[in-house]
Amino acid sequence: MDFPSPLRPTLFMSGPLGLSNVPDLYSTCSWRDALTLPESLPQSRVQVAEELWWEPNTPGPFPLLPPSPDPWDPGLKAQDLLCRGGHHFCRRPRVTLDVTEQLSRFLWDHGDIAFGPLGNLMLDNFKLEGARSRSKKKTVVSVKRLLQDLGGHQPWGCPWASLSHRQRRFSILGGSILGRSMASLLGELLQEELAGRWGQLLLDDTVTGGALAWLPRGTTPVGQLVYPSGGALDKLCFQEVSLTPAGNPQVLEDPGHIQLRGPVRQVVTRTVQGEAFLAVRSNYHCAVWKVSRQGRPAPLQVLQVDKGATGVSLSPHLPGELAVCSRSGTVCLWTPHDGLQQVYKDPETLVFRDPSPWRWADFTAHPRVLTVGDRTGVRMIDTQGPPGCGLMLFRGGAEAACQKGERVLLVQYLGESSPAPLNPTLHLICTQFSLYLVDERLPLVPMLKWTHGLSSAPLLAQLLSAPRPGAPQPLLLGGQGGQLQLLQLSGEGSSVPRLAGPPQSLPARTDALSGFPLLEPTSLRRLEERLNAPTIGLTATILPSDTTPGLALFQLSTAGDVFYQHLHLQEGSNSGRDSGCNPGQEPHFPTASWTPQATAHCSRWLQAMLEVALLPSVWTAPTFSHRHLLAYKEQPHTKGTVPLGLRTAMAEGRLLRLRDLGSTSTSEPSPAPEPSPEDELSERLSEAWAGRGLAWWERRQARGWELGRRPIRHKRRTQLSSTFSSFSGPWDLSSGPKSQASPDCPSLEPQLPTTPLSQELTPELWVRDVPVERQETLRDYMAKLPASSPSTAVTPPSQASSMRSTPYRQQPPRKKSRMGF
Repeated sequence: MDFPSPLRPTLFMSGPLGLSNVPDLYSTCSWRDALTLPESLPQSRVQVAEELWWEPNTPGPFPLLPPSPDPWDPGLKAQDLLCRGGHHFCRRPRVTLDVTEQLSRFLWDHGDIAFGPLGNLMLDNFKLEGARSRSKKKTVVSVKRLLQDLGGHQPWGCPWASLSHRQRRFSILGGSILGRSMASLLGELLQEELAGRWGQLLLDDTVTGGALAWLPRGTTPVGQLVYPSGGALDKLCFQEVSLTPAGNPQVLEDPGHIQLRGPVRQVVTRTVQGEAFLAVRSNYHCAVWKVSRQGRPAPLQVLQVDKGATGVSLSPHLPGELAVCSRSGTVCLWTPHDGLQQVYKDPETLVFRDPSPWRWADFTAHPRVLTVGDRTGVRMIDTQGPPGCGLMLFRGGAEAACQKGERVLLVQYLGESSPAPLNPTLHLICTQFSLYLVDERLPLVPMLKWTHGLSSAPLLAQLLSAPRPGAPQPLLLGGQGGQLQLLQLSGEGSSVPRLAGPPQSLPARTDALSGFPLLEPTSLRRLEERLNAPTIGLTATILPSDTTPGLALFQLSTAGDVFYQHLHLQEGSNSGRDSGCNPGQEPHFPTASWTPQATAHCSRWLQAMLEVALLPSVWTAPTFSHRHLLAYKEQPHTKGTVPLGLRTAMAEGRLLRLRDLGSTSTSEPSPAPEPSPEDELSERLSEAWAGRGLAWWERRQARGWELGRRPIRHKRRTQLSSTFSSFSGPWDLSSGPKSQASPDCPSLEPQLPTTPLSQELTPELWVRDVPVERQETLRDYMAKLPASSPSTAVTPPSQASSMRSTPYRQQPPRKKSRMGF
């Protein structure tokens, strides 16, 4: 941290800026070249005051006011604009905007604009009504059916979407013409719009300065919160809140509100010479109110800005004077009594060209000197001098050791009309990387530079009064993503401002999730989405106390939710070093716990938030009519209490109860119906109810196994019998006394012709002549025959002799049967 020593008196200038005899510092002022300043004091000689630490009472902020009854739309997200597939061949990842889905939605929502010129060109070949007509020169097609098909079209990604043959044919025939014209006419405009939306997601500069303010009421702990509410943030509310040193705020009564014609972007309050003023900026309007001591606002004047207002500031010197700047680069002084006075206009940026139209204006220590800022730098202008009179206060470049791509995000004057510990000539300049403190007496030379480390753009800042005399002043810095940082600035009199102790990171709204009750996944996702909403307002006030000073911190999100957190001061001489921490690290304190009042606030707010209806989706699933499929016929009313009670329950759409079925005795259970042998399902359910389901299943499997084996075995025996009959000839297997057939296989024995006993052969004799691969099968077959009738094979003499004389190996090969082995 480098900063110069106290400035020399010779550097002060008199007269209008840029017109004095002193050389113009606009182009020559530089840290290393033009100015010769004494070396900075070594770090050991700088006396560090007592380090102060603000300890929160709760782990996170809790909701103070009920949620808005209007549904909240989170709006576009980064994944809504990006392509689903990335470029894997790129060495460096880059952002690729999805144009196809946006183009398809534009063509469907604004078809009259997209296809109007093409419809005029194709008018000779298309007509809306009537049948198609043909001629030798041209064909005129009717598009009535095509429009009917398009009437039932569903958006891209709908699982029920379907295309007709007419739509496919039309897209094939006119695809080249339609695609070429749409890409050439709308591609560039859509790409430009998506690029603007992407930049707005990264940085939304419309809420610079914050839309939340605190109006104190004298020395009492009662004040008013001024904030926008409603789904469009177009209702300006005034809520009285009583703050206690213990940290338990009390909402006194219902808030008063003023309905506006546009969303509130910035709220500024300031008390000058005992009069409190309130300024509000919208997109194209600015308004100013005067607040009485009772807290009632009285409207003074409304200003319309055609080009769009980007900033409004209240003067700390003159009551009711404002500085308003627009996107066209015009800066005006506005007083309700005197009207507008243009003091500066330049459509171009100050230092280098930048496409951002953001402009900002604020006051300085002199009542007639203003600061005008844009993304490239900040310039001081003298309203009493000629046009173009002024000096550069800050510019992004080597003078401030800026990084590549660093831009100015916020410019705020830290001095006030009342005496303060800091010099009244300091200005705060915030970029996306660093925080600068610049003294208007020495332009282009930052007094202090600090890398804040916030992950989002720091668009909110507020310098608070010292908690006690001689203590450093807290500087509150807030990012758009909800991150908060608290710095302690010290530097009395002519000393250089410095940081007293390490910066402190404060809890964000997302840290309040542990204070809510347990929720189901859908409600939890909805709560997390609400807590992650961007921050558009930040304000705080010091609560004086005899024992320990307190800090009341308020936050406002884009959903219109106001969160509150109380912090109390912890003091100690060099507490960071005593606790073993390095000067750049945060000391460790006991972890805070949730109080019963905070958890009660969270529970009530969550219950009210879940009762708010969600916004309807972009498209809904189609509904199909079932009347032509299910014909309903009114059934005749039957007598009895059971059908009447059943019909009554069905008509009311409620659950069927026991009393609807009549008066049944509950002392004994009703007997279960006895299952019939054919009712397999009833048998299974009754066995399972009795606890014998496994036994029933095993019996069922065994029964099915037996039934499945029988026909297969019977078929195999039939094949064997036919095969051996055709192979061995007319053998008689039942020449002896005939035995009765077994009931299991009634047709086991084949009916073969009988032969004389003299021609009988023993099984061993004819089995030897059977091929080896069939002998085992034949033995198994013969073993199954009844034992009472011994089976013998009988063969005619001629065949037997031929079988003996012709061995198996000398027999010619036979063809296999289709059915057999």
